[in-house]
Amino acid sequence: MRIAVNARMLQKGKLEGIGYFCLETFRRITHDHPEHEFLFIFDRPFDPEFVFSPNVTPIVAGPAARHPILWYLWYEWSLPRVFRKWKPDLFVSSDGYLSIRSQVPTLSVIHDINFEHYPGDLPFFNRAYYRHFFPRYAKAAARIATVSSFSRDDISRQYGISTDKIDVVYNGVNDGFVPLQESESRKTRDQLTGGKPYFLFIGSIHQRKNIVNLLNAYEQFRTNGGPDVCLVFAGTKRWWTPEMETSLQNMRYRQDVHFTGRVAEADLFRITAAALALTYVSTFEGFGIPLLEAMRCGVPVLTANVTSMPEVAGDAALLVDPFSVEDISKGMQRLSVDAQLRQELSQRGLIRSRDFSWDFTARDLWNSIGRTMSTLENDSRRHG
Repeated sequence: MRIAVNARMLQKGKLEGIGYFCLETFRRITHDHPEHEFLFIFDRPFDPEFVFSPNVTPIVAGPAARHPILWYLWYEWSLPRVFRKWKPDLFVSSDGYLSIRSQVPTLSVIHDINFEHYPGDLPFFNRAYYRHFFPRYAKAAARIATVSSFSRDDISRQYGISTDKIDVVYNGVNDGFVPLQESESRKTRDQLTGGKPYFLFIGSIHQRKNIVNLLNAYEQFRTNGGPDVCLVFAGTKRWWTPEMETSLQNMRYRQDVHFTGRVAEADLFRITAAALALTYVSTFEGFGIPLLEAMRCGVPVLTANVTSMPEVAGDAALLVDPFSVEDISKGMQRLSVDAQLRQELSQRGLIRSRDFSWDFTARDLWNSIGRTMSTLENDSRRHG
């Protein structure tokens, strides 16, 4: 079988959630299935490290799809040209986009549809593109994979698609996230916060990550007599807004709020494992990989009681209302002073995180590929 893969998100030094999903799954799938050929389609020059095995053929097709107009050109014009030349049996798109003009059957991995619920969180042209095309993508796909039962049900409700057509393929977690020795944790805290314990947020800073409420909750926590604990943001200010800046500047304790920017993977392992707790209270997530990253390190988790986060966290997190600054603040207070609670959540998190791994993700995605092909073969026989 010849399988085309959307490799647009495989960009060295710029990997984020969807890019890691593509990397970790297809690194395993291509290695485990040498009997199949994989066409990795990039939209710009690629790093050779992404050609995982001899059965991978890399193809570059411009233009580099960096904004909605170029997305349209790439998916609706460049991809069909590639498909006509290479004649794949299946296209797997790990970012959910597909080519409506093409007749090649597609397995579309739609991680979430937050733009249907919070369109104002995105720039106008981005949200207009998503809201126009994604319902069409979902209906055109031969099959859909998504990363949580919450997202499966959400896609089904929003787009009128049977859940029988949607497979749940949970995300995994990098094996580099492990507990640290206390001496290493102390060294990391010394470097990052002058030795103070800290709450941690991981990920690109975006409106749906609920940054304003997190900042305001931290300020309330400290103002109400909470202990001298810092707040660290490990990620790029991708969608930093004036409202976020205003909240930060109005904080009495803003000197204890630290922004690392994008950090190397090895540094992120240490920064995560040295945290007092993860504070990840997004208003919307399709999954929430940072929850697993903290759990793997034995770090207690404070997260939101909405969308996919309770599903991923299980009994291994303290859940709060992300729309209530007071509730988030009280969660911070509990975790900062209750060592027994931290220990319980740490142990539960270590156990819970064993249910997720990239090996499981790759296995489940391959099974979804198999179901897609079986459905197509059955349809072909019925109409043959």
